Amino acid sequence: MEHKGGERVAEAVAGAVAVLRTAVDRDWKAVRAGRVEWSCHETAVHIAQDLIVYAGRLASRVQDAYRPFDVVVDDSTDNARALQLVEGGGALLAATVRTTPPRVRAYHPRPFLSANPEGFAALAVGEVLLHTHDIAEGLELVYEPPGELAEFVLTRMFPHVRPDADHWRTLLWATGRGELPGREPVTGDWAWYNNLVLDTGRLTLEALTPAAALDLHLGGDGGFAWVEDGPFEGTRQASGMLAKAYEEGTHRPGWGVFVLVRRDDGRAVGGMGFHSAPDEDGRAEVGYDLAPSARGRGYATEALAAMTEWALAQDGVRSLVATIDHDNAASQRVVARTGFRRAPAEEERAVNEERDHDQALRLYVRHA
Repeated sequence: MEHKGGERVAEAVAGAVAVLRTAVDRDWKAVRAGRVEWSCHETAVHIAQDLIVYAGRLASRVQDAYRPFDVVVDDSTDNARALQLVEGGGALLAATVRTTPPRVRAYHPRPFLSANPEGFAALAVGEVLLHTHDIAEGLELVYEPPGELAEFVLTRMFPHVRPDADHWRTLLWATGRGELPGREPVTGDWAWYNNLVLDTGRLTLEALTPAAALDLHLGGDGGFAWVEDGPFEGTRQASGMLAKAYEEGTHRPGWGVFVLVRRDDGRAVGGMGFHSAPDEDGRAEVGYDLAPSARGRGYATEALAAMTEWALAQDGVRSLVATIDHDNAASQRVVARTGFRRAPAEEERAVNEERDHDQALRLYVRHA
């Protein structure tokens, strides 16, 4: 999977500036930008500030709310100068995204407190597309960005939103800016999501975005540098389950597949995650596999402990379960070391029947 975040930022900025420049001689300060509370001029400045601040955070590897600098725009800045700031900010961020290693993360507040270069690019493209739409609406300009740019944002920042053939209309609907046939309007607060990352002593567990999951399912690398014998088939199958859940609108951020990345060399060694979001009883099922060369080193135990701790701390989650072949002693030891206990025979049999599983599967449970 090729990382194209820098190119997407550059494309979004170029398209936005081209449209807005046609009305540069208008009084942007006197016109409200669509449904936001700012004027068109304030909104253009906001776009520029976001692009520059994102570049600064990513380049500085900021890990908390601190900004490496503030962007103060003089009141005398006219529309043309504001667009120059947008262009400059876009160039800075695009270059930063292109030159930053893909596993680097820096602070962003929503909602998991960090983003990688591709995540910052998706955030920025979303800001540019949506706020250019706001300005264009206020100035009564026609603005229709390429659907591929909207899809780039949706598959990375809106994993909880069921996709539609019209990616741009879907993005507008998801942010309360438009209607979509067959769906209730989005009112009030809406959210976008960076992918969740969990850190352990030797590993980083990175939740897959729908875009990365689909790439893995179709035989790609998902944007990760894998060990030579990875990813194992179970990871590709689980990625396909995530991609299907996204298409159906049932995927929930954090409750999908995590890729296990070694800290010492940045190599991905396996996959671990949840079959779906917790059910009505507050129960979620876990699964995992490692590339053969990474087995026997305690990676699965370390990762499962971190993932279990995160999951059981979420509201409404009462238990985690794992189903394991009766002859897979290594996997049974992994769950046992992380606090799972084999379920009573009656419960094990009922779950296997309910899910049409092989009756030889053993059921392990960890309660909150």
